[in-house]
Amino acid sequence: MTRTAPTCHDGAASLIDLGLIRARGADAAKFLQGQLTNDFLLLGPDRARLAGYCSPKGRLLASFVGWISSAPDGEDEVMLLCSADLLAPTLKRLSMYVMRAQCRLDDASAEFQCLGLAGPSAKGALAGAAPAEVWGKACLGAATVIRLPSAPETSLFLWIAPQGALRPEVPAMGLSDWHEAEVRSGIPRITAATADQFIPQMLNLDLIGGVDFKKGCYPGQEVVARSQYRGTVKRRCLMFSVQAQARAGEEIFHSADPDQPAGQVVNATELDSTSTTLLLAEVKLAALPSGTLHLGSPTGPILCAQSLPYDVFLGTGG
Repeated sequence: MTRTAPTCHDGAASLIDLGLIRARGADAAKFLQGQLTNDFLLLGPDRARLAGYCSPKGRLLASFVGWISSAPDGEDEVMLLCSADLLAPTLKRLSMYVMRAQCRLDDASAEFQCLGLAGPSAKGALAGAAPAEVWGKACLGAATVIRLPSAPETSLFLWIAPQGALRPEVPAMGLSDWHEAEVRSGIPRITAATADQFIPQMLNLDLIGGVDFKKGCYPGQEVVARSQYRGTVKRRCLMFSVQAQARAGEEIFHSADPDQPAGQVVNATELDSTSTTLLLAEVKLAALPSGTLHLGSPTGPILCAQSLPYDVFLGTGG
């Protein structure tokens, strides 16, 4: 197993590839409770949530980081950060189900700026406002700060504030550097290239706090619960490197079964100054014990396994 050395990223990246959906009204949290995979009725003011939005077949249409915020008029609102290329169709689909609920949904992306903060400079700039726990949330002036799962050697935070608010005084960091840290953290993100492809367990959302199995129903809940309790999760999200360019949605093949794909790239980022791409990919567990995995075709570049920062059970039944 070839290891890629983790980089200790440091600075602030402007996350222009993310968008922000806002839900306002007395029923906002209740409405989202019936739509998303995580519990939003129990979401406290000092916490954020990772959550998915599924089709009736249990396939992820989008993934979010969500939190409760106070609007200037004092009304609570739920904010949902997602991939910008999915915001419009996701907002349209969610709006179809609001019906008589007291909930208003809109695209708030233009009203806010979103930064990814990483490393020692970020921790220094946030000082005592940095949440101590993963998915912890705090306020720093007009900004919301959320602690994300760390990448090796690197603490990660989201910083979201109204346009015009003063940004933290930390060095600028490229978006590609943030994407590398994001992939190394093992937290996948659904984009337009991978929407409607995976049930939450295929992307480890059950392992990283993205699914609440005790909450009420939501679209696809029966499929998600059945996969969990019947032990039918036969595909997982793992980290690999490859000496080639890779893109989200690209198929992966196994040397022993070249006639059908064995997986799919979820997120990918090229490492600076190398020809290596680091990626998260959903793969068949049965394909792992022997043979090789290849990108794009049965004779494509070989994928080299990398370590995730959390444990994934790789038992291979069926």
